[in-house]
Amino acid sequence: MKGYAWLGALVLALLLAKSAGLLPAFLDELPLHLEKSSIDTLGDAGKEAYTELVPFGLILDHTFEFMREELGVSLVTRFVSKRLKELIDIFDNILRGGRKGLGLSAPPWTALLVIAFILGYSLKGWRLALLSGGTVMYFAIFGLWKFAMETLALLAAAVPISIIIGLLVGIVAYRKKWLELALLPILSVAQTLPHFAYLIPVVVFFGIGHQTGVIATIIFAVPPMVRLTLLGLQRVAPEIVEAGKMSGCTNLQLLFRVQLPSARNELLLGVNQVIMQCLAMVVIAAFIGASGLGYRLLHKLQSLKLGQSLEIGVAIVLLAVVLDGLSRAWAEKKRDYAADLPFHRRFRYPILLVVMVAAAYLLAPYFPILEKVPRDLTVTYAKTWDGLVDWIVLNWSDGLTNFRYFLIVNVLAPLRDALLYMPYPSVLLLVAGLGLLLGGYYSALLTLAFLVFIGLAGWWDRAMITAYMVVFATFICIVIGIPVGIFSALSERRAKTALFWCDTFQTFPSFIYILPVIMLFQVNDLSAIMAVIVYAIIPAVRYTVEGIRSIAPELEEAATMAGCNTRQRLVHLQLPVAIPHIMLGVNQTIMFAFSMVIIAAFVGTIDLGQQIFKALSETNIGKGVVLGLCVSFMALAVDHLVTRWARERRRLLGLD
Repeated sequence: MKGYAWLGALVLALLLAKSAGLLPAFLDELPLHLEKSSIDTLGDAGKEAYTELVPFGLILDHTFEFMREELGVSLVTRFVSKRLKELIDIFDNILRGGRKGLGLSAPPWTALLVIAFILGYSLKGWRLALLSGGTVMYFAIFGLWKFAMETLALLAAAVPISIIIGLLVGIVAYRKKWLELALLPILSVAQTLPHFAYLIPVVVFFGIGHQTGVIATIIFAVPPMVRLTLLGLQRVAPEIVEAGKMSGCTNLQLLFRVQLPSARNELLLGVNQVIMQCLAMVVIAAFIGASGLGYRLLHKLQSLKLGQSLEIGVAIVLLAVVLDGLSRAWAEKKRDYAADLPFHRRFRYPILLVVMVAAAYLLAPYFPILEKVPRDLTVTYAKTWDGLVDWIVLNWSDGLTNFRYFLIVNVLAPLRDALLYMPYPSVLLLVAGLGLLLGGYYSALLTLAFLVFIGLAGWWDRAMITAYMVVFATFICIVIGIPVGIFSALSERRAKTALFWCDTFQTFPSFIYILPVIMLFQVNDLSAIMAVIVYAIIPAVRYTVEGIRSIAPELEEAATMAGCNTRQRLVHLQLPVAIPHIMLGVNQTIMFAFSMVIIAAFVGTIDLGQQIFKALSETNIGKGVVLGLCVSFMALAVDHLVTRWARERRRLLGLD
């Protein structure tokens, strides 16, 4: 504790020195990043402030320009873009018909309904069947069929490519240790980089269109597949590998017949993650011309047509839940290879599927409604939602205005001003000092390097605004999420219910969380922060429940035999033992908050997210990548510190 006291004293000394006017100007504030167009208006002082910065963005611009023009990368990207567009056209034609791709006619919507229903039933019974079939009916009845099929076409192109690339890279990294060591930091940065930072370089190299959105989606979805492939292969027991070698397997036979089957659970979890990441990114890729439900949602949000936006949002949520449910059910389904069943029973579901789809095709010409739901029969509840929004504005306007004013004036603005007031050496000292105390010199230098990059890039003030939003959102998530998790964990039934809802909400694409906060708080900073809270609270609840429920029964029994009541058992056993796991949940909450705060810039903030949106609109590749790295490095610094603390705490408790 002495080290933490010294660290606090040094930070306080810097703050007192600034308050007393004793801190030199160069230790008080870093120069700000200025746009080139505004430099001339600031005179020599403005030019000097600009030239003091390390031009990371300019360096990246020249690097990418050199790659595109001198190395001929643009020729490769154009070839890839053209081939990918042809692939998307094929899937789009299969799902929607037309002259593109294979030139097929559109399938009846009832054929896809049958496929969804039978697939859901074969994997997990009636509940998943009704959910899958109901989602297809929702698309048809609410007039969203065209956009849903466009989204599925993009997913059909992106998911297999992401899985194949991730699987191959993971296998090579497993075999080549040097590649694994090189990939791990890249994967860490890639998984904390904001979604929009992926879009800017892709636009520069590939242009705008459906295929560009798919390329951005593939880049975003590959890292989790690589990680889980690597993890799965590393977890294969050495005895299993040795047995395969003793059986005379070649390296390829060992890989495909022993190691990959043994890593099945991790690989299928990777497939699930790829599907969900692809769906999340396909929605965001609408900003660069990707069609489908995401583009439709973006258009309606920009027009502030909240009722129609909610209809589309529900469609995206249903699609996410169904894809997550189907992929998880497929991963968990066990096949009885020993069962000696006749052909018609072994393949009863594929046979039923073929028969029912054929029936849909045969009946569709005689009953047009089975082929396509007529426009005059589609329904909408957009006006109901619009009426609800109007009712909220009329009846809750004063209360929401007062609540918004109180939070902004008395809580958010003072917190933001406090972080902006802190001299940058105090922040560097605080973060590096925590790194030194928790992980030694390596942690101190690593976290310091992350923040120094932000300072040299000239985005310090914007980064502090981003930090204040994340700090406030994380605090609220902890204050609400951990008590909810504790309450849920004390009952088996409540724990299952809480985990079910966490699973459900975690499948929602992050963009969806913007809709309800706009309804309540309109477009402002508070809406962005509320969206972050709603999205980031999920890990705080989940990890608290899992941490308490995973305590060894022997420890619980020992505490009960020692005469502890429920409260004593919670305070003296469950919480102390679960704290490392709960802190990992806090860490994930912070990661979620960093991810969502950039997306929430869509509803009005002045942080790094706003600048990323601006860079995207200007296709400013260098600026966009640097801003994305600033966000990523902030998240990685926090992740490193919290992970180090949790690991040390587990070691002290003897849990490792």
